[in-house]
Amino acid sequence: MTRPIIVFDLDGTLIDTAPDLLDSLNHSLAASELAAVDEAGFKRFVGQGGRVMIERAHAAQRKSLAVDEHDRLLKLFLDHYTINIPGKSRPYPGVIAALDRFQAAGYLLAVCTNKYEANSIALIEALGMTSYFSAICGQDTFAFRKPDPRHLTETIRKAGGDPHNALMVGDSQTDIDTAKAAGIPVVAVDFGYTERHVREFEPTLVISHFDTLTPGLAERLIAAAG
Repeated sequence: MTRPIIVFDLDGTLIDTAPDLLDSLNHSLAASELAAVDEAGFKRFVGQGGRVMIERAHAAQRKSLAVDEHDRLLKLFLDHYTINIPGKSRPYPGVIAALDRFQAAGYLLAVCTNKYEANSIALIEALGMTSYFSAICGQDTFAFRKPDPRHLTETIRKAGGDPHNALMVGDSQTDIDTAKAAGIPVVAVDFGYTERHVREFEPTLVISHFDTLTPGLAERLIAAAG
């Protein structure tokens, strides 16, 4: 039988990257002569990668954004973010212990994120976490990305897992919608990057700390979904 697999979102789920994403977003906005975004407002823009973040920030300030300007600002954002990895980003409390538990229990582990693959791998490597994951898939790994369920199912297959023996862990409506569309149970953390409480998006379960996430819990959720 295929080993069970846990697939994690990255930003706002495994790693608190908000300080660095916010710095890079504001770096790009300054080049467009827009007001900086504060920490409280940041959650409105994050969730589907840097390009969407920039687009949402411009829309919030009612400024149009031509395609070539959008491309220029995205490059500024990515360059700023990349040269500062890992910056202030750190795993959330309990993450490393949880990964150790699942690894010891024989689970496959993977990352499915709308961050670019190269930046995802660089961040995970910089934080010494690469050995945990059988696959790290970003928005450009495939020809589709979350909320397309194929982003999740193909990540699972790339890691050597089976979508029928899988669990997703994320922090946003995008993660929850993706998992539901794939027919995979989803645990939502309530400390990530979303303005509305994740409970409103009806995940399988909501947790407030990674100490709650155990192999026993995962096994029950996967079995119930099957």
